[in-house]
Amino acid sequence: MAWDPAQYLAFAGERLIPALDLLSRIPLAAPGTVIDLGCGAGNVTKALKQRWPEAAFTGVDGSPDMLARARAEDPDIEWVEADVNDWRPGAPVDVIYSNAALHWLDDHAALFPRLLGHIAPGGFLAVQMPRNWAAPSHICIAEAVHAGPWRDKLKPLLRPAPTHAPKVYYDILAPLTSSLAIWETEYCQILEGENPVAEFVKGSQLKRYLDALEEPERSAFENDYRARILEAYPKRENGKTLFPFRRLFVLAER
Repeated sequence: MAWDPAQYLAFAGERLIPALDLLSRIPLAAPGTVIDLGCGAGNVTKALKQRWPEAAFTGVDGSPDMLARARAEDPDIEWVEADVNDWRPGAPVDVIYSNAALHWLDDHAALFPRLLGHIAPGGFLAVQMPRNWAAPSHICIAEAVHAGPWRDKLKPLLRPAPTHAPKVYYDILAPLTSSLAIWETEYCQILEGENPVAEFVKGSQLKRYLDALEEPERSAFENDYRARILEAYPKRENGKTLFPFRRLFVLAER
């Protein structure tokens, strides 16, 4: 999927808060090597670098457009274009940090132990993933997919919820870790604009469905989704829109 940095970063503030919450929980004073896995445009990598200015950083992402934005912001960081699912470090690292990326990948029962295996003793795997698949923002995607003449093109893109309950990650990681913390937070995001939840989702989950269509179906599908979302997330009296968003956090020490 080709990412649009401008669309994704339109809600950079809302997307950054969970990333900083995860960062604040990593109890390392001075790690030597830090990987930002699924770094996107590098705005979170910047926060990691501010926390640990002496560390050697690598940002890994599969989007050349996102990496171009990141490289322009900080050419001193090593930015690597690679499939996150296939990436391997050359040697064990102190921190693998991944914010809102691993839910794009399947088979977490194999993925998480593999990533933990790249961590040096005493280091951490720190992961944040959305777990909002039962919310209208995501349910309305499936409803819109089935509602129009584009259904045969888009149905193959539908997939089961990729992020599991906390107990699943506990069972995967507990036998492999010296310490493990797993928690969830639902952020009540207060958004502005005519249909801000649709704009938020357009920068992430909705994009691959839009990319699969040509005009006029693309606009027709988007308009169908936007109408559903506007009904599901009505404006408050002051014009703001509330968008509750649940996120799952995993902090595993090797």
